[in-house]
Amino acid sequence: MPSILTIREKEIFNLIIQNKTTLEISNILYISEKTVRNHISNVIQKLGVKGRAQAVIELLRLKEITL
Repeated sequence: MPSILTIREKEIFNLIIQNKTTLEISNILYISEKTVRNHISNVIQKLGVKGRAQAVIELLRLKEITL
């Protein structure tokens, strides 16, 4: 089954579960903080959840990311 996340979205959520901040993620991936927030918002919208924490839980449940 294909992933519901883009490669970039997966990279960002893998960094989120490593407790990285938006600024740290933007520096690691060489993109702006706004771009990081846009990717996070897109994932939250795709999943129909209310925030980052719920998105992480849902992505773990769907086996899109692993701890």
